[in-house]
Amino acid sequence: MKPFLLLAFILHTSLTFSQGLVPGKPNENGMSPERIARIDQMMEEQVKNKWIPGGVVLVARNGKIVYHKAYGYSDAEKQVAMKKEDIFRIASQSKAITSLAVMMLFEEGKLLLDDPVSKYILEFKNPKVLVNLRWADTTYTTTPAKSEITIRQLLTHSSGIGYSNIGTQEFNAIYAKAGIPSGIGVSSPMLLADKMKVLGGMPLKHNPGEQFTYGLNTDVLGYLVEVVSGMSLDQFFKTRIFQPLGMYDTYFYLPKEKHSRLVNVYQVKNDVLQKVPGTVYDKVNPAYPTLDLKYYSGGAGLSSTAEDYAKFLQMFLNKGEYNGVRLLSRKTVELMLTNQLQPPITTQFGLGFEIETDKTDFQNIYSQGTFSWGGAFASNYWADPKEKLIGVIMTNMYNSDGHGRSDKFKVLTYQAITD
Repeated sequence: MKPFLLLAFILHTSLTFSQGLVPGKPNENGMSPERIARIDQMMEEQVKNKWIPGGVVLVARNGKIVYHKAYGYSDAEKQVAMKKEDIFRIASQSKAITSLAVMMLFEEGKLLLDDPVSKYILEFKNPKVLVNLRWADTTYTTTPAKSEITIRQLLTHSSGIGYSNIGTQEFNAIYAKAGIPSGIGVSSPMLLADKMKVLGGMPLKHNPGEQFTYGLNTDVLGYLVEVVSGMSLDQFFKTRIFQPLGMYDTYFYLPKEKHSRLVNVYQVKNDVLQKVPGTVYDKVNPAYPTLDLKYYSGGAGLSSTAEDYAKFLQMFLNKGEYNGVRLLSRKTVELMLTNQLQPPITTQFGLGFEIETDKTDFQNIYSQGTFSWGGAFASNYWADPKEKLIGVIMTNMYNSDGHGRSDKFKVLTYQAITD
């Protein structure tokens, strides 16, 4: 090969492997334009029947955005049309981003996954397990835990830490009395550090490592990132993740010039679609992304767009690199996307994601190795390494099952694959 041709080949190959998400045509990326358009019918039905006010969907394959559309309204009362660039509260989709931050610090040698979290946050030393809660005054008895909580257990929700407000009745009561929020849109002045230190003294639901309990683990990890990095979680995300990936519309609290792009929160109550008139979850004002606060909940605090979140997922499909920037090594990505939980725990969970494995993929159209999760305001995502496929669906709904919306979106995406 001639030198100039070799150089051109090297440059082309480099650009191919480091390229970020760009628009592409379905038929050039192994998807049928006619079949993927069935997503339109489903979403339009959702809007027409007033199950949702509107939403945004995005499908990417081979690093190309092959489907990206907005439906309905961001404000149904004012008939403001939904736009692809509108911003949604992503709640628990924040967890994967915090998990990435932890693994970046892991790669820098600043922590090990099986370190006790008390090595970095002293308040978690000598954990105790709940034995009995006295409902009359919400006092409780405990017994010493068999072991310390590790960082790996926080990443896999096997630490024994529960959730406030959306967890069990016992832990809702215990955390409410201690003033520990769920992190879903904190709308009063407080700091993550203060609340996580209080959480460190609270009882666990079970011994670390014995069960999968979805809880405030990732908020603890967010504070861990602050302690280890010496930066606020907001600043770490902005400088180490969002700017390198080009996620310029992802924030804990939106700048004023972007407030108008935040969609409203709706609910279906008595079979009527309506804007949420009051608070959500633990007395949270739905307008929390527009407030000027500093509670950076690593488990539930972020707002974002469908395209921004797809960039984050594409970085994982690219084995840790996006648009010429490497955030993780290939081996660390492989570790994150490997099930970390063993029997008797049956949940298949990696380091920050639910994982499809040989124990689960027979039930699902996902390929083995697909990683996924969602948020409390009815947003969902998945990324399928085998098919080089990403799906993101966002619509801010409170307490709504969506008539199978997310599952239908998944099926309608996969049925469009032609090769």
